[in-house]
Amino acid sequence: MSTVPTEFERTEIGEIQIAPEVIEVIAGLATVEVPGVAGMSGGFAGGFAELLGRKNLSKGVKVEVGQREAAVDVSVIIEYGNRLPEVAAAIQHNVKRSIENMTGLNVVEVNVQIHDVQFKSAEKVEEPEVLGAGRVK
Repeated sequence: MSTVPTEFERTEIGEIQIAPEVIEVIAGLATVEVPGVAGMSGGFAGGFAELLGRKNLSKGVKVEVGQREAAVDVSVIIEYGNRLPEVAAAIQHNVKRSIENMTGLNVVEVNVQIHDVQFKSAEKVEEPEVLGAGRVK
């Protein structure tokens, strides 16, 4: 990974550098915006950060950044009932568009790994409250 500024990122008053972590956050946000994505799959480190109360916006995202190009890997959990190839293609499109629009880098690939399918939880059926002497509220 490189944060060396390219000629494009040099201005007359200084240099512009974009940290790889910024690109990871952009990719993570662009991924969870896609309908059908239940969440990101980040493994042990991402889960540990969330237990400590920190929202890890780059969870499940890995980037390789060159001077003018970037490659992105995202690991996701898809909601049950969605067509997996369609959701994955939408993720690829949204991540590529977001990174290119915000950073000016050319995204050469977006790899999507589907790690799990999340089922909708059954709605909890509310049981009637029983008052004394068998009366129901």
